[in-house]
Amino acid sequence: MKRQILFVLISILAAGVSQAQIASVGLIGSATPGGWDVDTNMVQDPDSLHIWTLSITLTDGEAKFRADDDWAVNWGDQAFPVGVGVQDGDNIPVIAGDYFITFNSNTGDYYLEYDSPIGIIGSATPNYWTNEWDSDINMIPDTSAVQDTDLFFVTLDLSAAVAKFRQDDDWAVNWGSSDFPSGIGTQDGSNIPIPNAGNYEITFNRRTGEYNFKENVTYTTVGIIGDATPGGWDTPTAMTKDPDNGDLWTLSANLSAGGLQFSGDEGAVIWGGTDFPEGTAAVDGDTIQIPAGKYLIELNTNTGAYSFQAVTIYETIGIIGTASPLSNWDEDVDMERSSTDSSVWTLRTDLNDGELKFRANNNWDVNWGGTDFPTGTGSLGSFTNIPITAGEYFITFNSFTLEYEFRELIVYDTVGIVGNASPTESWDIDTYLEKSAADENIWTLQSATIYDFDHNETADGGVKFRVNSAWDVNWGSADWPTGMGTQDGANIRTVAGTYGITLNSATGEYAFGDPLTSTEDLLKPSQIEVFPNPATNMLNIDFTDVQVKGTMTFQVFDMKGQLLMTREQAAAKQMQLNVSSLPTGNYTLQVLGENLIVGKRFAIVE
Repeated sequence: MKRQILFVLISILAAGVSQAQIASVGLIGSATPGGWDVDTNMVQDPDSLHIWTLSITLTDGEAKFRADDDWAVNWGDQAFPVGVGVQDGDNIPVIAGDYFITFNSNTGDYYLEYDSPIGIIGSATPNYWTNEWDSDINMIPDTSAVQDTDLFFVTLDLSAAVAKFRQDDDWAVNWGSSDFPSGIGTQDGSNIPIPNAGNYEITFNRRTGEYNFKENVTYTTVGIIGDATPGGWDTPTAMTKDPDNGDLWTLSANLSAGGLQFSGDEGAVIWGGTDFPEGTAAVDGDTIQIPAGKYLIELNTNTGAYSFQAVTIYETIGIIGTASPLSNWDEDVDMERSSTDSSVWTLRTDLNDGELKFRANNNWDVNWGGTDFPTGTGSLGSFTNIPITAGEYFITFNSFTLEYEFRELIVYDTVGIVGNASPTESWDIDTYLEKSAADENIWTLQSATIYDFDHNETADGGVKFRVNSAWDVNWGSADWPTGMGTQDGANIRTVAGTYGITLNSATGEYAFGDPLTSTEDLLKPSQIEVFPNPATNMLNIDFTDVQVKGTMTFQVFDMKGQLLMTREQAAAKQMQLNVSSLPTGNYTLQVLGENLIVGKRFAIVE
């Protein structure tokens, strides 16, 4: 490929980092010869000081750009081989091969040009050059196709325009066609039309001319609709995106006998199918017929694969064994079923040194054991018993996921809040919280005056919680106004105001909220879902797994703890908050309701 300089004409005013501050730019990472320890320095262009180039052989792995052999200034992104690096961005995924790399330290634009005979070119391709029809973006040989060395691929962000394939950066051999998303390119054929901008996986066979553009679609929301669903045909029941796979969406729901379809982005895309309990959904496909029951539902929006896994609902679940309060293997101690999830069972009790198992319906037909304590995943019909250390515990067992937890309950005499920003303005004098009569782990202060983190201009600002006016047991975290404190954690970065305060001494969770709201039932953040995250206009709040009633108050804080927005709505299982007025950045959402206070982090993107 012709060596062309990225954005040579871009104004120096766009610089995020002054060029006078950068002495060198290097490539570093597991894909580079020096690994994550030693930079491979790039060459600075003598005429455009923000342009850096490098010829290098890379291995399968990851890489980033950084300045002056230091992490203070670095650039990364998920895109390969073309992207825009941002400060502290993701590692760039790299495929092994010989490359000529170009990087613009003004804009973060980069191109890892693979040494390849086949490229894609045209106005639809990333326009890093003055004339987009003058330079290719090289495609990568498909080394997995051992029987065919003529296959090439690349993943790119394309514009709604046109493109062609060509060989050796020259028009002597080129392929085109009027078909999209797949077709057979011919010599000097038509420009290939790209009707919609998006991210595409592009494949091309130079022997046959066959090509395919597969769009990688990312959905903001996915849900189920239909007379079998809680929301009927009018209101999608939201599914949750898997944190490790953006194409995988899941939902646990009680369904009625009837039909349903999957809905993407509030009905912009509808998928359906004919098979149950699993199959492959198609856009505008048929309605899937569902028998009544509780199901774990999964959908892969990339492949269309879906499944409905039935959840067995047991009449009773109990613990049994020498560690149970009854100290025998003949009689169960029954657990309590959750009112919001029929698979979740809980029990608070004293346990002995010994062993136990979970079992269903007071007999041995269905039972679960395990080897791990205090948390683990049970095995159906296991011959192993769970080892128990004596103490008082709050026990949780999920009969669907088989996850269990034994959370030891330690009862403290006093818990106080202390610090330069506390009501006493002192690290020596506590303001005591009140222990809940219903739960010895919940401590509250109905109304307290809290000062700014840097109150009195001391270096040791903020507040912490501690037990019995001593530092043997204490909780801290930098998060505000909600967070999870840890032993000897950071000072809480307070913002001045009058607050109701809650601490859960079993988990370290704390919240500073409306002093007029009762906050005894502090909830784990995992029980409330906030999506999409990042958001652009609307933020969805899912209360499916908790009980809500009355009026809900939503407060949005920036990372400095400043209150930016307050909204009130009547409680519902699915609620929305318009965040379109917020600029790009990171925020904390505090949710306040009757016996409810919880904080969730979210981000805003353009």
